[in-house]
Amino acid sequence: MEYQPPGIEPQDLLPASVPVQEPRSAPDPHPDLVPLSFLLGRWQGAGVGGYPTIESFRFGQELSFSHNGKPFLIYTSRTWLIDEDGKPGRPLGTEAGFWRPQPDNGVELLLAHPTGITEIYLGEVTGTRIELSTDIVTRTASAKEVTAGHRLYGLVGADLAWAYDMAAVGQRLQPHLSAQLKRVSAA
Repeated sequence: MEYQPPGIEPQDLLPASVPVQEPRSAPDPHPDLVPLSFLLGRWQGAGVGGYPTIESFRFGQELSFSHNGKPFLIYTSRTWLIDEDGKPGRPLGTEAGFWRPQPDNGVELLLAHPTGITEIYLGEVTGTRIELSTDIVTRTASAKEVTAGHRLYGLVGADLAWAYDMAAVGQRLQPHLSAQLKRVSAA
């Protein structure tokens, strides 16, 4: 049940002269999103991961880039383990955030992870290639120590390829994850 202040009816919340409009089902992308528009849609594929402190692994991934007409992309990613036979296994990492285009082909990426880590990346868009480095990484007391990240995204033919280098748990910045994904639906 929604909270309503006593004595106020829902129809009293807007002036009579303001027409109530239903949101459009598919707003046009904000003009500032043009440099990032190649990302829009849902992508799926597979990748590999490794780090000095863990065993190497293969994973499946689904990425989603959408918009609501405002000057940012809404981003989600989920991954799952792929076994030796190529069958999906247990869930792995997930992250969500916002891609914010900036002047002069700049981009900001704000990410949150359910493991207690948040990151802000700054980067540059060059055609269909995006390179980002962390500006700041924060973590909760119970999160693993991650101190820096570097991400590269780009189109390889019609596929979206990406790579993530990480500095964590006393290790220097080095390759951690990479994947190649196919677009399965448009935005």
